[in-house]
Amino acid sequence: MERINILKIYKNNMENKKVLLGMSGGVDSSVSALLLKEQGYEVIGATMKLWESKECDEEGSCCSIDSTNDAKKVCSKIDIPHYTLNCQKDFKTYVIEDFIDCYKSCKTPNPCIECNKYLKFGAFYKKSIELECNYIATGHYAKVEYSKEYKRYVLKKSNSIKKDQSYVLWNIPKEILPHIIFPLGDFENKEQIRKIAKNYNLSVANKPDSEDICFIPDGNYKKFLEENSNIKPQKGNIVNKNGEILGKHLGLYNYTIGQRKGLGISYSEPLFVIGFNVPKNEVIVGTGEEIYRTEMYVNNINLLLIDDLKDKMEVSVKVRYSSKEEKATIEKIQDDLIKVTFKNPVARITSGQSAVFYVGDIVLGGGKII
Repeated sequence: MERINILKIYKNNMENKKVLLGMSGGVDSSVSALLLKEQGYEVIGATMKLWESKECDEEGSCCSIDSTNDAKKVCSKIDIPHYTLNCQKDFKTYVIEDFIDCYKSCKTPNPCIECNKYLKFGAFYKKSIELECNYIATGHYAKVEYSKEYKRYVLKKSNSIKKDQSYVLWNIPKEILPHIIFPLGDFENKEQIRKIAKNYNLSVANKPDSEDICFIPDGNYKKFLEENSNIKPQKGNIVNKNGEILGKHLGLYNYTIGQRKGLGISYSEPLFVIGFNVPKNEVIVGTGEEIYRTEMYVNNINLLLIDDLKDKMEVSVKVRYSSKEEKATIEKIQDDLIKVTFKNPVARITSGQSAVFYVGDIVLGGGKII
């Protein structure tokens, strides 16, 4: 059987090589367990039980019983212990309630970011301390390395540009960076990960990636909101920025900034959602030119690379997970408010999404778009 090439060791202090690994039952976290064990770590696998519903029990959901069993099978095969951690209360408080509140306020949330902060790198880290582990690890595609230039541990992009997940990790507490390991950070693509899993005859080698929100595996977030909150369809007007009524909408939560399809409007040129008037229950639409902005404001700031933003700084910014980086200048306006000025106009800037600041391949920090 082909041995795994040992990845570089991230930490210099290896007195305690005990690591708690988050396992979803997928191929990424399963191979992470293999790599860590090969590096000489004492690995404990743990699956977080986050949400319980009929949909989440379906095959393919990371919250399903099958996914937990897949993680257990992998741990049994490579001879490491496995625990199931009940985190449903915290998940409901920090992720589900935030998800619902965002849509009530006409914001578009990214629940993975809240989950990473409060669960995967919050409650999970506390559990690792209880188990006397010095590290936690996940199957995220990112890196944590010590930077001599900045004299601290830094969060960096992974080698796999297509799979890089540093964007959804900007909000993790920086004080725990020295205790985080991302075993997959040096890989170039997912095919390498699946090859390792196949070489070790892991049952999850060909398991499809989970791409939907974990607690909404069918992708129908509107149905989820209607069944799990007091958000209900409330018809109103679709207007342009001058207040001219152009059509009717089916409830503000059904729309997001930049949306073009599903408006049901016949007009001389394509129209996009550019904003909301919540008191009047109106969806505001505009032309393609009107979805571009040259500046935005960001709060709920978390800085990883520096302790404070004292002067204006040139960075690259991502305004969505799937968007490309944009050149911009950031400046601190208040203690928890940063103004971002783009070099070129940027489309579809959406309240509730995260703005993540990069210096080269290092995550400077980020915040929530207002």
